[in-house]
Amino acid sequence: MARGRAPGFDASRDQILAQAARLFAAQGYAGTSMNQVAEACAVSKPTLYHYVRDKHELLVQICETHVQGLAALVAEVKGQDLPPEQHLRTLIARFMQAYGEAQNEHRVLTEDVKFLEGSDQERLLAVERQVVNAFAEAVAAVRPELQAAKLHKPLTMLLFGMINWTFTWLKPDGELSYDSVAPMVADLFFGGLGAVGATKVS
Repeated sequence: MARGRAPGFDASRDQILAQAARLFAAQGYAGTSMNQVAEACAVSKPTLYHYVRDKHELLVQICETHVQGLAALVAEVKGQDLPPEQHLRTLIARFMQAYGEAQNEHRVLTEDVKFLEGSDQERLLAVERQVVNAFAEAVAAVRPELQAAKLHKPLTMLLFGMINWTFTWLKPDGELSYDSVAPMVADLFFGGLGAVGATKVS
């Protein structure tokens, strides 16, 4: 009979993923060894391999946990049944908050996903598409005519262009925080959204 997981297994694995994400974000996936991960986690390599099969699985779990968390946020906000503008503003705020709390994981997803095998990339991409589609639907709910013009998704990608790369310039110890930048992103987007003409794309 197979042994069940020991108490605290998930918490220990989460700690390992967090330390690995920190190392990958700082020095890159290719530049990080399992020895370094084990040392950062204060465990032996055999213990580390009790939680993950290899470095590739570490990368998979970091990325998958991050995107699944974002998908869960989308579902949570949708369940609040908010008016269209408040719904989209809440999505922006919650995503900025999530990125602020998982800066390492987001950097890894953005910069190291290229090291994943094709099947793993496709699985992650499918979840990311769900997230993007949810945002696009939220944009269309604010201005329904944009969907008919096939502009709701391009505008969504422009929005993600603002929030996805915040980690490249927003310093953790700087004057601005993710929470303070979130309403700026929302105001910029909504300020420009009304100015976009709903001309149908051919």
